[in-house]
Amino acid sequence: MPYRIAGIDVHKKKLAVVMADVEVEDEFQFERRWFGSNPEQLRQLAEWLAGQQVEEAVMESTAQYWKPVWGALERYWKPACQSREGAGPKSGILHLAQALSNRGRRGRKNDFRDAERLVKRLLSQELILSFVPDAEQRLWRTLTRTRYQRTRDRVRLQNQLESPLEEAHIKLSSLVSDMLGVSARRMLQAPADGETDPAALAALAHQRLRATPEQLQDALGACTELNPVYCRLMKMALADLKFIEEQISQLDREIAALLGEYQDAVRRLAEIPGLGVESAQQIMAEVGAKAATFAAAKNLVSWVGACPGEEESAGVNRSKRCPKATATCAVFSTSVPMLPSDTKAASSKSCTVVWYLAWGTTKPSAQLSTAYVTSSGSSCTVDFATRSTARQYPSSQGERAHSE
Repeated sequence: MPYRIAGIDVHKKKLAVVMADVEVEDEFQFERRWFGSNPEQLRQLAEWLAGQQVEEAVMESTAQYWKPVWGALERYWKPACQSREGAGPKSGILHLAQALSNRGRRGRKNDFRDAERLVKRLLSQELILSFVPDAEQRLWRTLTRTRYQRTRDRVRLQNQLESPLEEAHIKLSSLVSDMLGVSARRMLQAPADGETDPAALAALAHQRLRATPEQLQDALGACTELNPVYCRLMKMALADLKFIEEQISQLDREIAALLGEYQDAVRRLAEIPGLGVESAQQIMAEVGAKAATFAAAKNLVSWVGACPGEEESAGVNRSKRCPKATATCAVFSTSVPMLPSDTKAASSKSCTVVWYLAWGTTKPSAQLSTAYVTSSGSSCTVDFATRSTARQYPSSQGERAHSE
């Protein structure tokens, strides 16, 4: 019985698609087709794959252009493939391959060859496949990653705001730890609106601010001769900050509404020391509500990039540097605290939370609210804060998937 697999080389405006029966003993005979990337052409692609009884499809993760192709095949081709008579357990499976793992020889670049290479390397397990969640979780990711970018924009604007202040000899940042706090904003908004009296500006500070009124007046003394250009720059920066904060608040409401069904899981994650509601929501969006994609905690730790790496040659491991993780995974994997100093793990180089064991699996330890994994030497030790036991996991990276 034929078993057909399709390979798709993705471009912005068109797709190079090949299909072949991989059960033959001879060389694969590929059928080649060009398709466009507009919605109607993608629907025709799904119908063609279903008509050819293609069981699996693999595509290259080219920038963001693979997303509409994945969505169309997931919507039209996958249900038709799985509902077909005689469908097997792997029917309708979509694979997303990292483009670097499909690189060919220099000077032998061809779109259809790239698509054929995807099929051949998928069969020989030479591709690095990405973890692509379902449509609902992908929407979570879009919102949490957008919020993360807006937060970065807020920090960038804060740093940009300090530059014109230093040029204008306003040394407020030397006395105020948070330039976007209540006191600092009032003292910056006033000169932006035309106030030039240092005493009046210093009086706007909160009474709990450590700096004395005399220190504030000295730091704001340059406001008496402030160039109007700097006033306008400050006003623009403060207006941009206000707009970004409004967007972040709107995104918070959107994320809370989408994750309303999983509030208990978010709350349990937020109880872990070093994490909060936003971090818990980001973990849920990246890993999933049940973390069902990962067979064990060690697989999740490897995917996050928190386990020791391997670079062995001639029996010598030349580097134990952790594998590279995606930007969003790196953010929440490096923001957790170390274990207490009275534990053996306090002297280790890295420590991160095993969220997989924190919010719901079928294992007995699933109800534990706090768990740590410590990278040391060639193994990962998981310590549970509510128990005195520890478990050893090998540090092999295994089939580490890269997030898209």
